[in-house]
Amino acid sequence: MADQSFLAWPFFEDKHRELADALEHWATSNLQAVDHADMDAACRQLVCMLGEAGFLTHSANEDGQLDVRSLCVIRETLARHDGLADFSFAMQGLGTGALSLFGSDEQKARWLPLTRTGRAISAFALTEPQSGSDVANSTMTAVRDGNEYVLNGEKTWISNGGIADVYTLFARTGEAPGAKGLSAFVVPAGLSGFDVVERLETIAPHPLATLRFSDCRIPASAMIGAPGQGFRIAMSVLDVFRSTVAAAALGFARRALDEAVTRVTTRQVQGAPLFDLQMVQGHIADMALDVDAAALLVYRAAWTKDSGASRVTREAAMAKLFATDQAQQVIDKAVQLHGGDGVKSGETVEKLYREIRALRIYEGASDVQRVVIARQTLSNQAGSNQ
Repeated sequence: MADQSFLAWPFFEDKHRELADALEHWATSNLQAVDHADMDAACRQLVCMLGEAGFLTHSANEDGQLDVRSLCVIRETLARHDGLADFSFAMQGLGTGALSLFGSDEQKARWLPLTRTGRAISAFALTEPQSGSDVANSTMTAVRDGNEYVLNGEKTWISNGGIADVYTLFARTGEAPGAKGLSAFVVPAGLSGFDVVERLETIAPHPLATLRFSDCRIPASAMIGAPGQGFRIAMSVLDVFRSTVAAAALGFARRALDEAVTRVTTRQVQGAPLFDLQMVQGHIADMALDVDAAALLVYRAAWTKDSGASRVTREAAMAKLFATDQAQQVIDKAVQLHGGDGVKSGETVEKLYREIRALRIYEGASDVQRVVIARQTLSNQAGSNQ
């Protein structure tokens, strides 16, 4: 069992420790039975299982209050056991984050009871072919026509694309140039003019797709919040869930460290455990250091948000940058310590090696996080000098 001594840190309350224990027991008892051969079917099954077990109640909330520490504990634990289980949980939260934080009572009443119980799968449709990290450059349009909006454009790299029942979609409504002209909408699957035009394959299989909207009509009541608030809504959602990406990376790193420790203490080299080599001990020490440092940044960001901070842009960016980049290094060391077995298809550390890479790109690439941290630091310094 992975080290859980970090749960004694002052960031956590008893409810978080109880949640971690319950989820650990559930994951150990249930996740190995999920067949990953059919990725779409596995995701649907995982969402149903997480809903039936009650864990999806943490992914969204009608009162707009999300406990970020709980989200992080869940993602870390699931990622340590099964990357696809973490993905399935994460997208239920990210996909309905805008509804939790800004949705109308009617929107919440329609969708959250379904997504929180696993009866509906959600997705977050923000990225476009020409605007990944540059959200303000979005060109997809939503034009008002009476009591409807008409959607035209494409979204790509959309997680759960093709299997989701409901999408949080961002489009240009034109109230102002750039970021101030975007709005958010809740869009059910299956509408006329809404097509999944390509399923995207990646090194770690997840359901991803390109979506095309061609004169797709939705009611005006589908808008989340007010016109022109889309960028603010998107950034607020990412501000909450960016810390959870770091938590998932932490879960992958913890599993890699566990696998590495098992390897070096059971593998014999010239009649002695591999761990007896001083260089190997150095690698294990570096891995343990990176894991604990990442955990401190992750749960600082989550605790800060839960303590009432309106935004944790700097803290979340630091957590995501450090946890994802260092998890890559931890996993790489684990692969190296496994020798040839480390690159054997299907081995745990080989799967972790493929899983971690995308986390340094999605929800804000590492270099973008560096820009965010630098700007926040400059802004803080300027404010303190006034």
